[in-house]
This record gives sequence, structure tokens and C-alpha cells, in this order.
Amino acid sequence: MKIDFDKGLIPAIVQDDQTGKVLMLGYMNREAYDRTQETGKVTFFSRSRQQLWTKGETSGNFLIMKQILSDCDGDTLLVKALPTGPTCHTGADTCFEEANTDSRDFLYVLEKIIADRKANPKPGSYTNKLFDAGINRIAQKIGEEATEVVIDAVSNNVSGMKEEVADLLYHLLVLLAEKDVSVAEVLDILTSRHK
Repeated sequence: MKIDFDKGLIPAIVQDDQTGKVLMLGYMNREAYDRTQETGKVTFFSRSRQQLWTKGETSGNFLIMKQILSDCDGDTLLVKALPTGPTCHTGADTCFEEANTDSRDFLYVLEKIIADRKANPKPGSYTNKLFDAGINRIAQKIGEEATEVVIDAVSNNVSGMKEEVADLLYHLLVLLAEKDVSVAEVLDILTSRHK
């Protein structure tokens, strides 16, 4: 990747690595780029303060760098990152007042909710009841839901089948969280199989 820092500050478009939403625009010089690579936290050069600043250093809402790409001319960067909270200083998900969600990617949202339940149990939560019951109960629920999917599919109950598939996906996400496996890891396997 060839980046032309000789032209001065380079625009750095930050995109959520999971949802694909554009989160913000900042500027990088070589030092900001190097610091981002070293720390894994997205760092910019502030034009107003004339110094480096790591996004989240005061708010705690960091951008965890996953990948940096340059455009064909080497004068614009695309930073793919995972936000640890709202990106905008106003408290919005993005600096463009968009929700950082995509209904097609709701599995990621649900994955985060389930991970939060595991890390911060909520009394009365069905998810926490599953975690408390352990792997055998989680596996049993997956078997039950899969059986219900099959029954509705073969009996041509499409409406019921969709409901049962939703239940099955939820319980699979609980299993993945229990085993500390991410949806992204499973999708990587599916992607590698596609030829």
C-alpha cells in the first residue's frame, strides 16, 4: 500500500468493520498512521489543535482498527474499525447522525447484546437463564429449535418455520457466546468455502 503523506494531511474515512456504516472523517499524517498501526486505536492529526489525538482518549469511545486501505492515488485512507461506543462527540453513533445498524446485520447487534448479558448478567433475562443452565441446556434448546424448523418446513408452515429459524439463530448465538466464538469467525469459514 503506497500512501502519499508528502501532500500533507490525508483524509481518513472511518467505516464500521461489521456494519459498513461510515462513522466519521478525520485526517492522518504519517505519525498518526504509525501510531494507529502500533496501538490498534485509530489516531488522527487534529487540525484545530495541531496535534495527534486518539479517538476516545477523553470519552472512552475508541475506534479499534481492523484494517487500513488506501485509494488508488494513495491520497485517501479507508479505516475499517470497531467502535467501542458512540463515535460522534454529540453521542450519536456516527458523525452523520445515522444509527450504526443495518437490519441485514442484526445478528451482530444481537451478538453484542448476548455478549453483554454474559459479561453483565441481568436478573430475569432469558439469555442469562440459559448461560446459568450451562452448555447442555443450550445444546438441548438448539436441538429442539432445529427439530421445530424441520417440522414446519416439511408441513409447509412457512410462517411458523420463519419464527422457528429466528429462535434457532438466537440459540446458536448463545452457544457461540458460551464458547467465545464470534459470528465473524463462522462467516469467515463460510466465505472460505465459497469458490
